[in-house]
Amino acid sequence: MARCDGQASYKAALVITAVVALAPLPAYAQSAGLGAAGELVDPDILRVCADPSNMPYSDQSGEGFEDKLAKLVATGTGRRSVAYTWFPSITGFVRNTLGANRCDIIMGYPQGDELVQNTNAYYRSSYVLLYKKDGDLAGVETLTDQKLADKRIGVVHGTPPSANMAAANLMRKAKIYPLMVDTRVTPSMAEVMIRDMLAGVIDAAVIWGPMAGYYARKSEADLAIVPLTKEQGGQPMTYRITMGVRPSDQQWKRTLNTFIRDNQAEINKLLIESDVPLLDEHDQRITQ
Repeated sequence: MARCDGQASYKAALVITAVVALAPLPAYAQSAGLGAAGELVDPDILRVCADPSNMPYSDQSGEGFEDKLAKLVATGTGRRSVAYTWFPSITGFVRNTLGANRCDIIMGYPQGDELVQNTNAYYRSSYVLLYKKDGDLAGVETLTDQKLADKRIGVVHGTPPSANMAAANLMRKAKIYPLMVDTRVTPSMAEVMIRDMLAGVIDAAVIWGPMAGYYARKSEADLAIVPLTKEQGGQPMTYRITMGVRPSDQQWKRTLNTFIRDNQAEINKLLIESDVPLLDEHDQRITQ
């Protein structure tokens, strides 16, 4: 699977908690209930698989943008409430949550992985390059820019930008951050990279866009956030994000696709308010 960041490929769940009661909207109600027609989806409760401490995506506080999206999905698909199965974003996440039938949806999942069935994408974003706006990297838009040649750049181990950085001979001085961390006990690597950049440990950082936007705002620093959409060759920097469901749940996938189609403007508004760098199919920023 394409790993987008230290959030990695897996999303989360273990303990089921009831959340907010939501008014049902029958227009999108799913006909196949729990066990019906070979599907295992609860018709009354949106059962979400999520990491309990993985901002900006999900958190037990309910502050993650995927938590807020889950409420929209519940309302739009006629569910009375949302419940969570919490599990950290580590190897085995899908197997222990969605695959174990403990929950019915992973709110954010990169398109194209075989561990889940993907819905249609509900957003598109990219890795971004972060640096101080008042520094000497102003105007840099690609990893091959000569201004980066002697700089120390932070990157998460094993993510697609590391291959492009290697091709541009930037890994020699790079600072490598771990991919898999348990954010219940360790800060997000995006947060650590921005902290290191502000302290002068690194000159720039390459981070998955949704994480970069959130932690850059949290830092209150004046940072340039440049989507890496102009890279030539190498690994792709742009990815479509879907919702993940079980391969058997075809009606559920169709229900979610209808929800995404009919509510795209509201989804975009939520993501923009959450500092996610949204891109259209032409790599242009979506700002409203």
